[in-house]
Amino acid sequence: MSHVVISGGGTGVGAAIAQSFARSGANVTILGRTKTNLQQQGLPYEVCDVTDAAQVQAAFKSARAARGPVAAVIANAGAATSIPFRKMTADDLRAMTEVNLVGVFNVWQAGLADMQTAGSGRLIAIASIAGLKGGAYISGYCAAKHGVVGLTRALAVELAQTGITVNAVCPGYVDTPMLDRSIANIVEKTGMSEEEAAATLFKSNPQRRFIETEEVAGTVMWLCSDSAKSVNGHALSMSGGEV
Repeated sequence: MSHVVISGGGTGVGAAIAQSFARSGANVTILGRTKTNLQQQGLPYEVCDVTDAAQVQAAFKSARAARGPVAAVIANAGAATSIPFRKMTADDLRAMTEVNLVGVFNVWQAGLADMQTAGSGRLIAIASIAGLKGGAYISGYCAAKHGVVGLTRALAVELAQTGITVNAVCPGYVDTPMLDRSIANIVEKTGMSEEEAAATLFKSNPQRRFIETEEVAGTVMWLCSDSAKSVNGHALSMSGGEV
C-alpha cells in the first residue's frame, strides 16, 4: 500500500493501525479532531471531523498533494454511548449514526476516486461485534454499526469488478481509552471495582479477555495484502468466538 489514510488515527486502534503501516514502509496519513493526539504519533496528519464531508474532502486533498493517490482508507473513527432506549432522544441516535456510519461514508467516498483510477484499493471499516449482534443500553451504537456492515456488504458488491475490496473488522471490546471510559462509567454507576466492571464487559467473550489493538492492526494489514484479494464484503468477527 503506497498511501494509506486512517481516520481516528490519534489513539487506540487507529494509532496501532497507523504505526503498523508506517513500519511496513507505507505512506500514512492519520485523521482526527484532536491535534495533540495526532502529533503524538509522529506521523503526517490532517485535522478534521469525519462527520463533516467538506472537512474530510479538504483533508484528503491536502494528504493526496503531499503523499500521492490514496490506495487504502481505514475508517476507524467512532464513538459509543450507553443509555437506556426509553431515555434516548432522536439526537442521541443521530449522534451515533453521524460519527459511526456517516463518518465511514465520508472517508470512503473521499478516497474512492483514486482507487478507481488505479484499478485497485482497499476500503476497510473498523466496525464492532455490535454490528453483528445486539447489546443492551447501546441500541444507537448497535444500529450505527449494523449500518456500517450493511454499507460494507452493499459497496463490496457494487465495486466487485473494479479491483477494490470492501470489508469490515468487527472486534469485541478492545483495550483502548474508550474501554477505560466504559469501565469507569460502570464503576461510577454500580460501585463495582475496576476488575469486576471489566469482567462484566468481557464475560461474553469465550476467551475471557479484551482484544489487543495490535490484533486489529494485524488483521487490517492482512486485508490490505495480496493474500486477501478475494476477501470482499466480509464482516470479520474478532471476539474470541462470541456469537
